[in-house]
Amino acid sequence: MNLPKKLGFSEETKLLIIHADDAGLSHSENMATIDSLQKGIVNSYSIMVPCPWFYEIAIFAKNNPKFDNGVHLTLTSEWETYKFGPVLPVSEVPTLVDENGYFYKSREELRKYASAEEVKKELTAQIEKALKFGLKPTHLDSHMYSVATKPEFFQIYKDLGEKYDLPVLLSRQLMEMVGLNSNLNLEEKDLQIKEIHLGRFDLFEQGKLQDYYKNSLDNLTPGLNVILIHPAFDNFEMKGISVNHPNFGSEWRQIDFDTFTSDYCKSQLKKNNIQLVTWRDINKIRQTNSLH
Repeated sequence: MNLPKKLGFSEETKLLIIHADDAGLSHSENMATIDSLQKGIVNSYSIMVPCPWFYEIAIFAKNNPKFDNGVHLTLTSEWETYKFGPVLPVSEVPTLVDENGYFYKSREELRKYASAEEVKKELTAQIEKALKFGLKPTHLDSHMYSVATKPEFFQIYKDLGEKYDLPVLLSRQLMEMVGLNSNLNLEEKDLQIKEIHLGRFDLFEQGKLQDYYKNSLDNLTPGLNVILIHPAFDNFEMKGISVNHPNFGSEWRQIDFDTFTSDYCKSQLKKNNIQLVTWRDINKIRQTNSLH
């Protein structure tokens, strides 16, 4: 699908969604996400329904409908000492949890133990909880892209988008990162992101993460792109959550926040002729196409 043309732009237009993952994870994550939306150039975020701080960010989403917000479908809990589990009773989805009733720490454990039936039940329950709260999600995406750990999980993810009439984040890059063959699990009609810009741990270790983000803006290619970040504050709360986990940890998330609320990045959008678009824009195209 030629999205630039469908959205009213030329094929050479650089389209961009700057997206914040993991809202609802913590108070710090919520406050940084809100500031990034209101004071920075972030124009999309997604909410982790099973997490303890869901209520706070859900109230914000209801009161600020102008901002794109998706459901960040969650099947893993990667932190060492901070855990969360399914929204359904553990007795209904026993293959999704460890011996303590929390989501598995890794995608590998999810792949090994989880049943497709229970994945579908839990992900549906997460969407339904958001809807019953009064949220109006603009899209679906996935924490740690865990929906791509198995072909049957990925099909459930796509089917949920159809069921709830929402676009889902589909990316060959993320699929290959998780280990799912994109050629076998994507169809020509699927609406795909051309390029995902996601920070790497080696860049963080070298102190080059902020440079990477700035270079992404300076070298953005035509088509639909997503810069995927996780803004939070490097404070006592986030340090505790991300203990012994520097990859996407507290310091990393502060860099994400600082970068995308900076005057430099704001100026680079105009300098590089980058057009911000939203999931709402994309959904209008998707819905129009489904009528033909």
